[in-house]
Formats: sequence, C-alpha cells, structure tokens
Amino acid sequence: MNQVYDVIIIGAGPAGITAAVYAARKKMDVLIVTRDIGGQASWSGDIQNYTGYQFISGPELALKFEDHMRKFDFKIKENEEVTELISNNHVKLIKTNKGEYRSKTVIIASGKRSRELGVPGEKTYKNKGLTYCATCDGPLFTGKDVAIIGGGNSALDAALQMLKIAKKIYIIDVAEKLKGDEIMQEKLRANKKVSLFNQYRVKEITGDVFVKAIKIEKEKKVQVLNVEGIFVEIGLMPNSDFATGLVKNKIKEIKVNQYNATNVPGIFAAGDVTDVPEKQIIIAAGEGAKAVLSAFHYLNTNR
Repeated sequence: MNQVYDVIIIGAGPAGITAAVYAARKKMDVLIVTRDIGGQASWSGDIQNYTGYQFISGPELALKFEDHMRKFDFKIKENEEVTELISNNHVKLIKTNKGEYRSKTVIIASGKRSRELGVPGEKTYKNKGLTYCATCDGPLFTGKDVAIIGGGNSALDAALQMLKIAKKIYIIDVAEKLKGDEIMQEKLRANKKVSLFNQYRVKEITGDVFVKAIKIEKEKKVQVLNVEGIFVEIGLMPNSDFATGLVKNKIKEIKVNQYNATNVPGIFAAGDVTDVPEKQIIIAAGEGAKAVLSAFHYLNTNR
C-alpha cells in the first residue's frame, strides 16, 4: 500500500478513540489499527467516577465511545495485531498480522492485557472455566462456585459483579491484606457468599473438559477448592512488545514526556501502555487528546 496517512492510531480504547475524534476535528487523514474496540473500558463493571455519568457500566461507556467514533469517516482495521513498528525518517511503517501501513506520525494507544498466573492447568482450561474478564463471562457461571484471583480493585470489582450471579465466591490473594478500595472490601466482607484466602498462592488448576477445582497453598499446606469458574485478576501487562525501538520502564510501559512524545520523533503514546501514573479511563481519554494534538503540531513543524 503506497498511501501515507497523517496519523496511524494503534488501539481503540478510551485513549485511541479520543485521539481519533480529535484527529478528525483537525481534518487529519487517520487510520485506526486495533484488535478490538472499547479496550479495557469494556471489561469494567460499574463505573461511578467518569465525569458526566453518575453511574454507567463499562460496556455501556465503551459503546458510547464507539458510537462517537463512528460518527466520523475513519478507516478502521479491526481484528489486526501490530507486530512491528519501524521509523524511517519522516515515514513510519506499521506491520500487522494482515498487512502493512505507512504514516507520518503514530500514536500508540494499545493498552494492556491480563497478566497470567503461569501455573499448571492455566492454558489447558483457558476459556473452559478460566477467564480474565468477569464483565464478559460472568453470566456463564450463574449459580456456580467460583474463585477470583487477586486483591486489587479489578479483583474486587469482579467479585462484586459475581455477587448476584455466583453461588459461592472465593477470593484468593498472595498478599496479607487486600489492596482494593475499602468501600469495596466492606461490601464483600458483609456478604456471606464470600470467603477470603489471604497469603495463598495458586498451585494448579484441575478439571476434566472444564474447570473443576483449584489448588492453593499457604505455608506449604495445600488446599483444594471445588469451583467451576476461575477469574484471574492479578494485574496487567502493556501491549508494547512490537515497539522495539522505544524507551520503556522496567515493566515495559512506554516512556513519554508531557507532550506524549516518545524518544522517537513522530511517535507518540497515550493511555495505559505508557508510564503515565494512575490508570483510569478518564486519564487515558485525556492523554489520547494530548497525544493527537502533539502529533498535529509535529506535522505542522516537520513537513
């Protein structure tokens, strides 16, 4: 393909979609390359801290983002995974699993993916009782006993979502105390469905065709919990592997300055894939706006 876009946006979560909307208003020639639309926002349960919405669910907010984006005539390449990013002077080459695209600037807004447990049985039972998204898959476990791995806000959010769905909920966390918001902890501790297992490590996931049990360990004592569903909520990893020429921190987040610029001229990054502190939907959206305004300024001063 010989076309050279003004900007290619990698990812269509809150940061990528906001960047695209701002780019459209600047009359930039935009291409969006993304695995999905909505990003992590679509995984969230109840959202009560996004300005303008006193209460909205993650999937609802993600749909509103998408509806806004589709008001503009964007070129969108969905279900594509970026495999390589090459900067050649003023032209950037994006390689995906389906094609190649060229642009004068790039905004990386590829977000994060779920961190895996790395224990026996995890890969075997992935999507067979083991999942990384309570919002997506929770209803599949109606009336069943489930385990939620993790102790941060994402784990507690998953547990709260499952209160009206599951029969029994086990929260398993390696830390001595849960780290999520106190108000969420209070709601869970007050519910008889919930049992907490602090300072336990997951050793193995077992079953037949589907998940049947999880083995956990504390001080060399192994315990087996009979469950039919497991939600892994132990954190996220940035989707930055393709960006080999960019400076990253120790957890592979892309380093950016206050203008969302990376160490490579013409390449910007926004949202959870960056080292910007605090990973929130509203922050990602704001960073997406900043990134595209910086890209627009770059185009006007580097022609």
